[in-house]
Amino acid sequence: MANVKDSMAALLEPDGAMCTAIVDANSGMVLGQQGTGLDLELAAAGNTEVVRAKMKTMKSLGLNDKIEDILITLGTQYHIIRPVSSKEGLFIYLVLDKAKSNLALARRACQEVENSLEL
Repeated sequence: MANVKDSMAALLEPDGAMCTAIVDANSGMVLGQQGTGLDLELAAAGNTEVVRAKMKTMKSLGLNDKIEDILITLGTQYHIIRPVSSKEGLFIYLVLDKAKSNLALARRACQEVENSLEL
C-alpha cells in the first residue's frame, strides 16, 4: 500500500507527466498534489463537476456500472480522471504533455496507484 505522497510520485514517473492530484469529489478539495503546469486547485474543482455530471448522467440512463476513467484530450495535453473504487468520492487527476507521453502507460500508472493507494 502506498501513501498519497508516494502515489503521486509514481504518477509522475511516466514520460510526459506534468502534474497530478488526489481529489475529494464531494468537496472539490485537493488532498495532495505534485508537479507543475496548471493550477491544480482550480482544475480539481472543475473536474469534480465533470465527475458529478457523468455520475448523474449514468444514473439517469439507468446504467448500473462504474467509471474506470475519464479522458479529456486537448490540443497539447491529456487529462486523466480516475475515480478510486476503494475510496468512494476520491479521484486521481493526472495531466500529461500529449507530445511526450504514452497514454496507455499513464492509464496503467493510474490503475496501479488506485489499487495501492492508502489514506
